[in-house]
Amino acid sequence: MTREVPVAATVAELRAFVRTRRALGERIGLVPTMGALHVGHLSLIEAARQRADRVVATIFVNPTQFGANEDFSRYPRTFDADRAQLAQVEADLVFAPAVTEMYPAGFVTTVSLAGPASAELEDRFRPTHFAGVATVVAKLLNQAQADVAVFGEKDYQQLLVIRQMARDLDIPTEIYGAPTLREADGLALSSRNVYLSESERARAPSLHQALDAASRAIARGASIDETMTQARSAVTAAGFEIDYIEARDTQTLAPVTDGAVGALRILAAARLGATRLIDNVAVAAT
Repeated sequence: MTREVPVAATVAELRAFVRTRRALGERIGLVPTMGALHVGHLSLIEAARQRADRVVATIFVNPTQFGANEDFSRYPRTFDADRAQLAQVEADLVFAPAVTEMYPAGFVTTVSLAGPASAELEDRFRPTHFAGVATVVAKLLNQAQADVAVFGEKDYQQLLVIRQMARDLDIPTEIYGAPTLREADGLALSSRNVYLSESERARAPSLHQALDAASRAIARGASIDETMTQARSAVTAAGFEIDYIEARDTQTLAPVTDGAVGALRILAAARLGATRLIDNVAVAAT
C-alpha cells in the first residue's frame, strides 16, 4: 500500500523537516507547483529525485501572479488527488501553506524584475505575472533552503526569470530546468489541454510541428525572419490566434535576426478556441 505523503502547512514545519534531513547529510530537492498536477509535474519530482535524497513538493495557488482578467478563485484545487499522485512518485513532503502563511498581514515586499522578465513575450500579455512568480519563488527558496529546485522548460521564460532572480539575490539553490514532457503527437503536456474540444485537440500538435520545422530550418541555415514568417503562417492555418512566435537568444531572450551567433530558442503562445497554449523548442545545433 502506498504511504501518504506528510504535509507541512507552516514554514516552521517545512524548515524542521529540512533541518532533520540535512543533519543526516541528505540533499534536499524542491518542486514548486500550484497543484492540479499531471504527468508533467510528476516528471519534475522524478528529476528532483535524481538530484537529491529528499524531495519537497509545494502546492500553493499564488494570488500575486494572477492578473486582473485572471480568476484566482476559479483555479482548480485538487489537493487530495495531488497528494495521492505525489505518493505514487514517492515525494517526501508536501508544503501546502495557506495564503496567510505566505502573505501575512502587513506583507509589502515584492521582487522587481527586468532582463528576461521584460522580453516582450509572456510579459506583454501578463504584465504583472512574473513579479508575482518571482516573489513567491524567492520566498519558497528561502523557506526550504533546498540544494536544487526543479522547474519545467515548457515555461521557458519563467525558468530564465527564476534563474536570474536566484543569481541576483545570491540564493544558493541550483535551478534546474527539466525537459518538456509531450504527448505522442508532440503536444506539450499541460493542465489546459483538457479544455480543448475533440477537433481542437486534433489540430493542437500543429503548434509544436511548426516550431520543430522552424528549428530544423534555421539549423540548416535558413533565414530566421523568413522562417518565423512561415511558422506563423502554418500555425494560423491550423486555426490558432497567435500571441507570439519568436526566435530569441537562449540565455537572454533578446530578439535575433539573420546572422545571429549563439544558441537560439523559438518560443510561442497561441490560442486555439478558448485555450491558450505555450511551447518552445531549442534550435538544433549544426
